[in-house]
Amino acid sequence: MQGVTVRQARLADLDNIAPLFDAYRQFYQQPADLALATAFLGERMREGESTVLLAENASGQAVGFCQLYPSFCSVAAAPIHVLYDLFVAKDARSSGTGRALMQAAQDFAEAAGSARMDLTTARSNSRAQALYESCGWQRDEVFLTYNWTPPAG
Repeated sequence: MQGVTVRQARLADLDNIAPLFDAYRQFYQQPADLALATAFLGERMREGESTVLLAENASGQAVGFCQLYPSFCSVAAAPIHVLYDLFVAKDARSSGTGRALMQAAQDFAEAAGSARMDLTTARSNSRAQALYESCGWQRDEVFLTYNWTPPAG
């Protein structure tokens, strides 16, 4: 984590974060599309629909980000946050950047009064799973996650 700082991103940071967001989407087998990444992330930021935390190296270069969405847990009757996106540039991996982003996300959610944070990751992403578990996150062994996609048309 030496030389890495994490702060809440501002709209003025969009051009620095969008390439990382595009690379994140490519990691999950989406085609490269910087314009789409910029538009999507910019809208979330402009509308206040998410919080983006930005990791910068000692030179001020954007090297990672995470995006949190506010939500609610009906069972707990309390607000929560969903850590939906976390990405670290290849050349910054194993530098503590991911851990710094996780800590900043946890601090943000705690300060916001969230009852908890949720995240999902690919079953094959063992490196991320190891990070999450080392940061005190517990894998849910009770609930299954399902998705539904409307038919094209």
